[in-house]
Amino acid sequence: MSLHPTLQPYADAWTHSIEAITELVQPLPEADWNRRTPCPGWSVRDVVSHVIGLDSEMYGDPRPIHTLPRDLYHVTNDHQRYMEMQVDVRRHHTAPEMTSELELSIIRRNRQLRNETREPGTKVRGPLGTELTLEESMRRHAFDVWAHEQDLRAALGRPGNLDSPGAHIARDVLLAELPRVVAEKAQAPRSSAVVIDVHGPLEFLRTIRVDIQGRGTLETAPALGPAATLTLDWETFLRLACGRTTPEASADRVKTEGDLDLAAAILKHFAVTP
Repeated sequence: MSLHPTLQPYADAWTHSIEAITELVQPLPEADWNRRTPCPGWSVRDVVSHVIGLDSEMYGDPRPIHTLPRDLYHVTNDHQRYMEMQVDVRRHHTAPEMTSELELSIIRRNRQLRNETREPGTKVRGPLGTELTLEESMRRHAFDVWAHEQDLRAALGRPGNLDSPGAHIARDVLLAELPRVVAEKAQAPRSSAVVIDVHGPLEFLRTIRVDIQGRGTLETAPALGPAATLTLDWETFLRLACGRTTPEASADRVKTEGDLDLAAAILKHFAVTP
């Protein structure tokens, strides 16, 4: 392959997740495509439509010209309207239509990745007319597809791949948002530290330090005497960070120590996906 070595892990994670999604949905009867997923407002069909749409845009296809209905309660901002377009345009597609289009999109993206020669820093199209580097685009894409694989697994009662290549990328993407959550949104005290201790298929411990200027940084070194510690399993971490559950619904799976008000504020703002 001609793919830059920096980009290869993201291509591998996408491949692993998209093949898992195909395996999950290929045998589904028509009725199961309407099952609700943890992704707010989206069915199995909607999640697969979104994944197809993501890959079509990564391939370079133009976005569909489509007018959204006004009664989509889960669509509340411009980013969600942008993402909903690829979903709503496929809402009446049958199971065979969905699996055929998914298969075609995978074939095209595999061909594109085999022939990809651009550098990681190349600017590419992002959501809502934004620009981002090819590396960031592929990282985000690998994360998105893995997260939606987990949505499908939850809807279909088929847990798995919580330690797959996509899971490791998701961990890093979500952790990168925590300094902003702790320092800015939860307003942790200056010159303090918060520890996140995660166990399960992926185990990790991270410290978010807030400096005297109120800026947050992520560290792997443990903190002595942190202001607050949150201990939870990896799946709960994922579901909270992706907005698939609430702190109230997950209270029995999260242990908090230290400043409980600060811990509650962090959990309140834990969801970092748009």
